[in-house]
Amino acid sequence: MVISALLYSIFIALTGIERLIEVRVSNRNAAWSFSQGGIERGKGHYPFMVVLHTGFLIAAVAEVWLLDRSFSVVTGSLWFAIALICQGLRWWCINTLGQRWNTRVILVPNLPRITGGPYKYLSHPNYVIVALEGLALPLTHNAYFTAVAFTILNAGLMWVRIRCEEAALQELCAPQTGEE
Repeated sequence: MVISALLYSIFIALTGIERLIEVRVSNRNAAWSFSQGGIERGKGHYPFMVVLHTGFLIAAVAEVWLLDRSFSVVTGSLWFAIALICQGLRWWCINTLGQRWNTRVILVPNLPRITGGPYKYLSHPNYVIVALEGLALPLTHNAYFTAVAFTILNAGLMWVRIRCEEAALQELCAPQTGEE
């Protein structure tokens, strides 16, 4: 148990480092957006999102250690693989949006909505990935309380976030020409 919990803790710590890299990219992209006349929407829900996502990583590790969660090779390996796939998909979203991607809702007026990459298939693919990752990361080591709590809290947050983002896209994006 101790070795698997330690390895899991390292995995979650590496995930946390990856998130800090995302924040750095996000801040750089937000500065670019603002320099291009970007407008921010949804400032009120953003602090909750930061707390939820930070607390999620801490809770997953805490649950494994404090509740002595065991590691199942079969299910743990499956969830671990899904978590790794989510990382690749997350970066596909980030790369597709390029300088326009950030963790906040900041849009440069009159730019067309991006409809390539994963956005060709879903309006908000990153949120689907976050939801799947919200299961995969904790379930890698049977932290099912964390998986359930995050899923419920994240669903509420995503309800607010997607409504905010859709309204901003509707208001600020250039109309689609149908040719993309």
